[in-house]
Amino acid sequence: MAEVKFKRVLLKISGEALAGDAHRGLDFNVIHSVCEVIKTCVGMGVQMGIVIGAGNFWRGVKDGADKMQRSHADAMGMLGTVMNSIAVADALEKHGVDARVLSAVEMNKFCEYFTRDTADRYLNEGKVVIFAAGTGNPYFSTDTGAVLRGVEIEADAILMAKNVDGIYSADPVRDPTAVKYDYLTYDQVLERHLKATDSTAMTLAMDNHMTLVCFALADPENIVRVIRGEKIGTIVKED
Repeated sequence: MAEVKFKRVLLKISGEALAGDAHRGLDFNVIHSVCEVIKTCVGMGVQMGIVIGAGNFWRGVKDGADKMQRSHADAMGMLGTVMNSIAVADALEKHGVDARVLSAVEMNKFCEYFTRDTADRYLNEGKVVIFAAGTGNPYFSTDTGAVLRGVEIEADAILMAKNVDGIYSADPVRDPTAVKYDYLTYDQVLERHLKATDSTAMTLAMDNHMTLVCFALADPENIVRVIRGEKIGTIVKED
């Protein structure tokens, strides 16, 4: 455990990352490579909670747009996170990692209902806990759900595994002059309107002094590197 900087983490994985090059649905080669790294982390003694987005299936605020009532569109997004969570839990079990899916919305046929104490018990038992259905409410992103669950389980840090290798001053795809930051405070992210998380998630992290590390999932080994304390991506915390 001497090589581990964070002993309990909340890993946020974007749904798009699980889709691979197809950008929709599930790429099981990607999922299995991620699960191998999670297995390594568990073997290092790290307690891992996971939140997975649903952008590979449905984004309520984007795909629903003006075509659906927002609450209904967001409900579909929550269901997408449940599908992704079940898929990743199944893959983890195939890799010999005990995993449990806890949902913010009751659906006992598919997964357990979330309570903080149940999650804490599973984590202490060495199980990977996957938190599904976001916060259980519309108008909240899975980034906010990830910060909320991270605060509830008293994680040492929230690891934001995204499609970009950190936080930039602008969209690096559209603006080649965009500058990548190594360190930021919550206030800097909010004041500069940087695209790290939505503002609700960042404010919740700030209010609860929760460290965020934003990095690229393109190489799943980055998860291990962050947990070991290597300086990759962008760290967001207090001064």
